[in-house]
Amino acid sequence: MKPLVSIVTPSYNQAPYLEETIRSVLEQDYPHLEYLVVDGGSTDGSLEIIRRYAEAGKLAWWVSEPDQGQADAINKGFAHAQGKILAWINSDDTYLPGAVSEAVAFLTSHPEAAMVYADANLIDEHGAVLERFPARQTDLQGMLRGAVHIPQQTTFFWKHHWQQVGPLDTNLHFAMDYDLWVRLAQLGPLVYNPRLWANFRLHKQGKTTTIDDRCYPDMLRVYRRVVQPRPEWLWRVSPLALRWYLRRLAYAWLPMRLRLWLRKSTTRQ
Repeated sequence: MKPLVSIVTPSYNQAPYLEETIRSVLEQDYPHLEYLVVDGGSTDGSLEIIRRYAEAGKLAWWVSEPDQGQADAINKGFAHAQGKILAWINSDDTYLPGAVSEAVAFLTSHPEAAMVYADANLIDEHGAVLERFPARQTDLQGMLRGAVHIPQQTTFFWKHHWQQVGPLDTNLHFAMDYDLWVRLAQLGPLVYNPRLWANFRLHKQGKTTTIDDRCYPDMLRVYRRVVQPRPEWLWRVSPLALRWYLRRLAYAWLPMRLRLWLRKSTTRQ
């Protein structure tokens, strides 16, 4: 039998996009899928959307209550997940048709992989495609240098690996996914599959922006934990820290579309 896949959506006050996210999961063609929604106590109409799908029997589990943020919500969902393969998709992003089936096929044919990821479109608040996320193959050493190249919306990983390295660090608010990938990369390869699996939405209310100064301090905390530089101050001149400084100087002030173009250009080098 094909393995059960558990997908979690953490959400908080994302009613304009939430239903599109839910439908993108439920309309996947993969037959062995359970879907869990973890809401942080939304007050914008999200709860009514979630209840409608729950009452229709479409959700394996859901909750709406205050939490400690996105990482805490994802941890709650995975604590209830029964699947052998895990993923999460945020409440403003969407899967493309066939994504789950292709991810399962890849992981089952590459059991040595700790995680698989693919390509994603960057879309605006209306769903229009802005650019392709510059995904490509990376590894542990590359990520520690800042060469991440992974769109989170496309990631799928084995539950037995999650049980070894999870849960997500709730003290990391902008790079909890990066932290997880670094941990997983110490167990097995993170493999890039050049297929288009998801849409990554950029909008004013979203937590993530293309060049976000809030993310790099979290990433540097992960770097210091893994590398443990001696003397300790050496992290300040690490490739990851230098990348942060240069990106801030080079184009943190530029318009969004130019940021996207520059990000695509520089990450392909």
